[in-house]
Amino acid sequence: MKPLAEMKIVVLAGGPGSERLVSLASGKAVVDALRPGCQAVELLELEGRDFELPSGTDLVFNVIHGTFGEDGELQAELERRGVPYTGAGVASSRLAFNKIASKDRFIERGVLVAHHEVIPADPALPSPIGFPCVVKPPCEGSSVGVHILQDASEWTAAVADAGRYGATLMVEEYVRGKELTVGILGDQALPVIHIQPQDGFYDINNKYPWLNQKGSTQYFCPANLPDSVSEAVRAEALKAHQALDVEIYSRVDVLLDDATGRIVVLEVNTIPGMTSSSLLPKAARAVGIEFDQLCARIAMDSLKLRGA
Repeated sequence: MKPLAEMKIVVLAGGPGSERLVSLASGKAVVDALRPGCQAVELLELEGRDFELPSGTDLVFNVIHGTFGEDGELQAELERRGVPYTGAGVASSRLAFNKIASKDRFIERGVLVAHHEVIPADPALPSPIGFPCVVKPPCEGSSVGVHILQDASEWTAAVADAGRYGATLMVEEYVRGKELTVGILGDQALPVIHIQPQDGFYDINNKYPWLNQKGSTQYFCPANLPDSVSEAVRAEALKAHQALDVEIYSRVDVLLDDATGRIVVLEVNTIPGMTSSSLLPKAARAVGIEFDQLCARIAMDSLKLRGA
């Protein structure tokens, strides 16, 4: 395998999904991080599913969040072309991207999750688990289309909105507690981050206030938790990552129930944000891995897995 410095790396960003602008920010940050150690690095901005890679591409660094990036479609196309790429493969991407399928796998593998039901996206149907509850489209990232409902008066509008993203919805038990996330790098669970939105929950506005000039969030890394709780959260996050057979890296979202201390895994993000201020880089920095080192490690570990 050639040294990273001699490789031609193409960072794919953008894409057709709802997280396009976030992906472009990730792409630019990864290019800047890799370029000092690998001069043949370029950003390729995707509009849709048709794209042409530069001749001689040794590795695609995939930072397309959501549709055609995180759902296994891009991975399948790159495998068809014989081009190595970073991160999760076809099967694990498809599984992690679908909240219903991944929840089924979590239950099968003994990962701790909240109770849920799957329903048609029909506002005329009642909530199958009562209130409060959470309504989620199964295949959207960054909490797009997610609604936390306190009572039945909010049901019709929430289901109608979430139904814009698919014909099936997941209705999940509402767990009031701390929002946590754990970065996974190889077989290592990084320090727990406590996510504390100033208002509401960790939706797209609170994640990316620069997108719409809305929302605000504080981050505590490492989270101020007892050591035993932090270790239990990290262990459950790693278990979730491994339950979905995710390769190379991910970020696992977790809730810690305020009333009972119960740990609840929400989802595994296979293409987490990759700006220098994103959560996976924050956690890596807490254990001495700077952003350029993180990007280089993801690239090299992916090349070792898939060849170059």
